[in-house]
Amino acid sequence: MALPKCFSELVNNLSILPGVGEKTAERYVYSLLDKDFQEIENLSDALINFKKNIKHCNKCGCLSDYDLCDVCSDKARDTSTICIVEDSKNVFFIEKTRKYNGYYHVLNGLISPIDGVDPEDLNISTLMNGRLEGVKEIILAINPSIEGEVTSLYLKKILEKYDIKIS
Repeated sequence: MALPKCFSELVNNLSILPGVGEKTAERYVYSLLDKDFQEIENLSDALINFKKNIKHCNKCGCLSDYDLCDVCSDKARDTSTICIVEDSKNVFFIEKTRKYNGYYHVLNGLISPIDGVDPEDLNISTLMNGRLEGVKEIILAINPSIEGEVTSLYLKKILEKYDIKIS
């Protein structure tokens, strides 16, 4: 017996998410069957709202609801330090520790010639255009993979002309 068409469609749509295979998607669909209509409608509205309203901060590139993220809007942070990270997930992880009080810069990727990702494909130009004034230290919090190492070396090279400590 074939699954109902709407069941299969939802399984297929949930399977687009990373780490969600067909069996996991089926478990999710069976779980959704137990939810009342209002809960499903809230989930649907939240997905649509997310896609309509999520944006990248104009200053650092982190995900935000607004043109400036909460970190960039916070005037109490240490303006002399910028932590450069690969993506917004890294900002949220570091923020959870409550140990860092500087600003961030999100590259939104790593240099990867094999994947066709060059330096100009990353969020580097906004860093170089006005964000370095008054900065004394840049922390490279980048994954030590091959792509991460290439990206770190590239950033060190373009930042060496500034009087900024690179950590």
